[in-house]
Amino acid sequence: MIPTITAFERSPDRGQGLARDMRVRWAFEEVGQPYNVRLVSFAEMKQPAHRALQPFGQIPTYEEGDLALFETGSIVLHIAERHAGLLPDDPNGRARAITWMFAAASTVEPPILELQTLKFGEGDKPWFEARLPLVQGRIRAYLRDLAARLGDADWLDGAFSAGDLMMVHVLLRVRPSGILDEFATLSAYCDRARARPAYQRAFAAQLALATGA
Repeated sequence: MIPTITAFERSPDRGQGLARDMRVRWAFEEVGQPYNVRLVSFAEMKQPAHRALQPFGQIPTYEEGDLALFETGSIVLHIAERHAGLLPDDPNGRARAITWMFAAASTVEPPILELQTLKFGEGDKPWFEARLPLVQGRIRAYLRDLAARLGDADWLDGAFSAGDLMMVHVLLRVRPSGILDEFATLSAYCDRARARPAYQRAFAAQLALATGA
C-alpha cells in the first residue's frame, strides 16, 4: 500500500521548500519509495476529520492502512526504520542518527520558530525590540555549537542520515533571516544537502503545487 501524506493546499512559503511536508517528501525520495499527497486547506486542517489524524490541526500527516502518524520527526523515523538509506546498519550509528533527529527538532528548531513567530506575529508588540536580539542570540549560540561539532565533515556522523535531513531542513527555515549566512560551515552543509538528487526531487514536487506546474 502506498502511503498518503497531507500538505498545504496553498503553502505559506509559496514553494520555497520550507513547509514541513518537505521533510517527509525528502525522506521518501532518499529511500526510493512512492507516496501520495492529499492537499488540505487551512479550514480543513481545523475540521474534526483532519484533527482525528493530527490533533493540533497541522500538516503533514501520514496514513498507511490502519496506521496514522503525525509530527515530522516521527514520520521520518518511521520511513527510515522501514526502508534502507537513512539510518546506519550499525546499532550505535543508528542511535546517534536518531539523536541528531531529536536535536534538530527539540534543541535547534524551537528558537527558530520563536523568531518566526516574533517577526510575523508580534512585530507590533511593545516587547518586540527587546526580545528580538535575545531570540537571535539563542539561535546563534546553537548554530555556533553545531558548526563546531560539524567541523570540516560533510555530515554530522559519517554518511548522510535522517539526522542530517531533519537538521538541514531546520536550518533552512532560518536562512531567510540571514543568520545562517553568518556560519559558512553550516551554509555549505545545507548546500551539500540541497544538491542531493532526492532533495531536488522533493523540492520540485512541492514547488509544482505552489506554481501549478
